[in-house]
Amino acid sequence: MTGTSSKTIEIIVKPDGSTSLETKGFVGSECRAASEFIEKALGSRASEQLTSEFHQSVAGTQQTTQQR
Repeated sequence: MTGTSSKTIEIIVKPDGSTSLETKGFVGSECRAASEFIEKALGSRASEQLTSEFHQSVAGTQQTTQQR
């Protein structure tokens, strides 16, 4: 399918037990809504990094969240 982007949520568990959550293919704050249930399950958010795509209204948004 041409022109469609897939939406993914990637959870990375590091050797020290900390986790990071990355969303790809979401538009604006749509990524927060999609990953909210995972963030709650992983615990409190230690930090959040929003890419420039988060502030755009086009596909390709990526959010990176660190969990502890």
